[in-house]
Amino acid sequence: MATRDRRLAEFDGAGEPPPGLPVEVLCEDHSGTYQLPFACRYVEGRWQNHEAGIAVEATVIGWRLPRVKHSGVA
Repeated sequence: MATRDRRLAEFDGAGEPPPGLPVEVLCEDHSGTYQLPFACRYVEGRWQNHEAGIAVEATVIGWRLPRVKHSGVA
C-alpha cells in the first residue's frame, strides 16, 4: 500500500482540472496503480485522451499538471 500512497501523493491535483487543460493521470485497477502514457483532459465529467478525444476506460484516481521533460542537452 505504501507504493500506492507514494504514487498518489505525486498526483497532487485537487478536484477537477480546468476545462480543456491536458494533464497526466494516475489510474488504478486490480493489478495496481499506473500512469497513462498520454495526456488526458476532463470533459463534462469524463476523462478523455487529450489528442484522440477517446474516453479513458480506466479508473482515474489522481491527476497533475504535466512535468517538464529535460532533454539532457546543455
